[in-house]
Amino acid sequence: MSNIVAIVGRPNVGKSTLFNRLTGGRAAIVEEMSGVTRDRIYGTSEWNGIDFSVIDTGGYVRGSDDIFEEEIRKQVEIAVDEANVILFMVDVTVGITDLDEAVMDLLRKSEKPFLLVANKVDNTARANDAYEFYSLGVEKIYSISANNGSGTGDLLDELVAQFDPEGTPEDDSDVPRIAVVGKPNVGKSSFINAITGEERNIVTPISGTTRDSIDSRYKLFGFDFILIDTAGIRKKRKVHEDIEFYSVIRSVRSIEFSDVCIFMIDATEGIQKQDLNIFYVIEKNRKGVVVLVNKWDLIEEKDTMSAREYEDKVREQLAPFNDVPILFTSTITKQRLHKALEKAMEVNENRTQKIPTSELNKFCLSVIERQPPPALKGKYIKIKFVTQLPTHAPAFAFFCNLPQYIPESYKRFLENKLRAQYNFEGVPIRIFFRKK
Repeated sequence: MSNIVAIVGRPNVGKSTLFNRLTGGRAAIVEEMSGVTRDRIYGTSEWNGIDFSVIDTGGYVRGSDDIFEEEIRKQVEIAVDEANVILFMVDVTVGITDLDEAVMDLLRKSEKPFLLVANKVDNTARANDAYEFYSLGVEKIYSISANNGSGTGDLLDELVAQFDPEGTPEDDSDVPRIAVVGKPNVGKSSFINAITGEERNIVTPISGTTRDSIDSRYKLFGFDFILIDTAGIRKKRKVHEDIEFYSVIRSVRSIEFSDVCIFMIDATEGIQKQDLNIFYVIEKNRKGVVVLVNKWDLIEEKDTMSAREYEDKVREQLAPFNDVPILFTSTITKQRLHKALEKAMEVNENRTQKIPTSELNKFCLSVIERQPPPALKGKYIKIKFVTQLPTHAPAFAFFCNLPQYIPESYKRFLENKLRAQYNFEGVPIRIFFRKK
């Protein structure tokens, strides 16, 4: 069992700032407005040789008619259930509020150990103001400034003392990372909720609900990988708020740090320009990709040919890199969702396969002998040796006498031959020509 700490509190007390400080990154969006963090965000940290996981939560609210605030409250309660220790954050510049007392009631009912953290204690005067929070019934208050880090050392000393030293997070460095990407409101969070069987992410009909990227370890039905739900990537002209801009950047970063992307498009809309932009980001970063045509249940009068025609149209739009698996899914009926996971794992295997140099040369040189590169200005190109480069994504180096004269069309010819011989479905291939 991993050591897990959840950071909870009412909106805008500095939870995400503390999360970023503990995890040493900027995985959580920080903004001077309430309600920015909507889902649970996960990270890892270490103190005094003890590793632990950290969960950042949205601001706790109760009795609200706002759809997001209701969902945020549910997410906080789930995070409290998951955690071993809770960091209950309050704002010393504001004092005790009704929402602070509501969080306190929640923690008492959970019977989980918790530490009360008075944030924004940037000077001596504010340190004295923190004594007010003893009226909540706590034995000790940890005064910190999440912004500059003061007081966090003492807090962490007490925090790790609450943990089991053996309860370190699992080593997932070799576990495939699969990112679920696509435009807003194509069903990304619904997809993850459907396959995990729990409401892990907030789902509403409003596009842009998921603003942060969320990692989920998936170990069911023989699968073992990290699943990432990303914020919906919007068109630039629609990104008006700074937080939306940060969400777009975080989604792109999720693609960059993934191994395979489950790329979702809306069956009722087809591939649009913004879909292609996302696909190009995946291809540019040389990630594996599985295309899911979601909401297929909303297409009326379907038959075998309609799916085939739809697939042909998608491949035409994705060209020249169209050697990708395309599945027609529905998160509502759960149609082909596990097939999507199987395909994603197959694509990861395709992406990581290594071809022996002797086998690669035997195949490629025979192809080149049958159809050598075209001569240019009386100069003949001779390719003598081929090897697969030691990169994370498939890349091949062809050593020859005149690499500068090889046309792009011949490079595509060799790529097609490699794809025909070896299974690189869903994986971009790079080919380099180098001087022998």
